[in-house]
Amino acid sequence: MSKPRSGVIYGVRLRAEFDYRYIGLTTKSENVRLRQHFQVARTGRKTPFYDWLRKQNRDDVTADVLDWVYGLNNLGRAEIDWIAYLRREGQPLLNLADGGLGPNGVVWTTEMREAARIRGTGRPGVHRFGAEAPFYGRTHSTAQRAKWSAERKGTNAGEANPNYGKFGPEHPGFGRVMSEEQRLRLSEMRTGAGNPNYGRTASAETRAKMSAVRKGRPMPSSRRNAHTRHHTNKAVFKESCAYCIEDQAKLDAPIPEADN
Repeated sequence: MSKPRSGVIYGVRLRAEFDYRYIGLTTKSENVRLRQHFQVARTGRKTPFYDWLRKQNRDDVTADVLDWVYGLNNLGRAEIDWIAYLRREGQPLLNLADGGLGPNGVVWTTEMREAARIRGTGRPGVHRFGAEAPFYGRTHSTAQRAKWSAERKGTNAGEANPNYGKFGPEHPGFGRVMSEEQRLRLSEMRTGAGNPNYGRTASAETRAKMSAVRKGRPMPSSRRNAHTRHHTNKAVFKESCAYCIEDQAKLDAPIPEADN
């Protein structure tokens, strides 16, 4: 069979939006290529575009023909130009590559991908801080934050959590101890207005739920009892505990002399 002589550059977007999320090339029709993308997405392939595609309703996504091109080399060049142009225009493209006929013209085999995976395992990434970071000084909009929150809700709950059922040495946080500097920094961040519950009061309904959950669970009958169990009996002194300070003051007080 002879190679196709022409193809199209297509853009994938939601029907209700004008922003393109992916630019591709094909020697087939744009609709056939979009159907193939959905088939690949169902297999679970992990790329930003397929992750996005899995979250969409099939009827809400469309593919537009952006350009008709004659010649495969010209087709690859046209895809590169379209991706570069739309990125300059601020389009939220999810393409990983800059376009063209395959990654630099090379199609990776399964063995090549496995070798690259092994080489990259544990390799630290390139980190940029301060003004050198690409998102420095920018803030995500409230609408974007709300959208991400809705999309991720429940994704790490229960068995979906990658650390679900891991205890002891199996847990990635096992054996990790925070330094005193880190503890102090967290304490300062969460004190006063920095505490997420600062100034808030639990409703009567919430208090009733908390009471029902804890019913029958052995707990200290008072703050004084908690102080005895967790401080006095364990020889622990807490500067924030009024009873620790009171007990220390009693120990430091001079012993009165006995009358003769």
